[in-house]
Amino acid sequence: MDSRNPKTNSSTDVADRFGRPMRDLRISVIDTCNFRCPYCMPAEVFGEDYAFLRREELLTYDEIARLADAFARLGVVKIKLTGGEPLLRPWLPELVGKLKAIRGIREVALITNGLLLDKMAGPLRDAGLDRVTVSLDSLDEASFARLSGRGHKLSQVMAGIEAAEAVGFTAVKLNVVIQRGVNDHEAVDFVRTMRHTGRIVRFIEFMDVGNRNNWNLERVVPSRELVEAIGAAFPIEAVEPNYRGEVASRYRLIDGSGEVGFISSISQPFCRDCSRVRIAADGKLYTCLFARAGSDLRSLLRGGGSDAELIERISSIWGVRSDRYSEERALHGATSEKKVEMYHIGG
Repeated sequence: MDSRNPKTNSSTDVADRFGRPMRDLRISVIDTCNFRCPYCMPAEVFGEDYAFLRREELLTYDEIARLADAFARLGVVKIKLTGGEPLLRPWLPELVGKLKAIRGIREVALITNGLLLDKMAGPLRDAGLDRVTVSLDSLDEASFARLSGRGHKLSQVMAGIEAAEAVGFTAVKLNVVIQRGVNDHEAVDFVRTMRHTGRIVRFIEFMDVGNRNNWNLERVVPSRELVEAIGAAFPIEAVEPNYRGEVASRYRLIDGSGEVGFISSISQPFCRDCSRVRIAADGKLYTCLFARAGSDLRSLLRGGGSDAELIERISSIWGVRSDRYSEERALHGATSEKKVEMYHIGG
């Protein structure tokens, strides 16, 4: 990053062709993962010899921080660190500290599978991390082992969640990708288990991200079905979103015992309010989770480009953005064209 104090920057908001601002930045810090979830990184494709990015191909922490500073100047206020599995990247708290020092960034969060969280929760909290989300698709030991793709133990992930709470992380979010015939029967159990804990369960409709997860509309459980099933067991009521562009529709349990959310990209697309931009571990910028291609920023970073050039490049990419894939899917069906893989840019 330049020698100037990053706390002195000023921002100029940008908007895309539909007037959508840029507010949320998802940064993938690594493309490797210690899970092999079938809908993201199926083991039959991503075997032991699969060629992930080499160390020199990954953005350095200084490069990531410089990028984040540029995005903050263009209106970004929230950053979420993703992967792959971000906790596999060494010295991650160092990056958190750099990002927290950037003027205009209000929140730095992390999404993880939780397997290494018990050891990392304390250092991450000490570095200033604001919030943790854990991907967790089953509360059944056997099902969890199968869905993780490598036979991992559910108890280790639960220990990570408890460790995060012990060091001060509150309202830990649990992201649950629901598939018909796979784990849809567990939805009510998730709410029953997590109520009174302060944890927020968010059910995500199975999406056609990437090209290798064998997505089929018949395996999608519309959120309205889950709302009805959960509401029959535990009366719930809708609550207002926390901010424009919040992806989850929020509900509170009427007895005050908890909150649940539903991310309905298939049945109720929310493209019109999407304010998210993504940076892959190799420095490519993607303006949509379902993008077909990214724009290289690493070359500009390493080729001597100035901060002004970097900001102009990002602004020009966002300014012509017209992504509305989920709305188009609802109208015309899923595309057969190749899309970026989820492990490459995070969820």
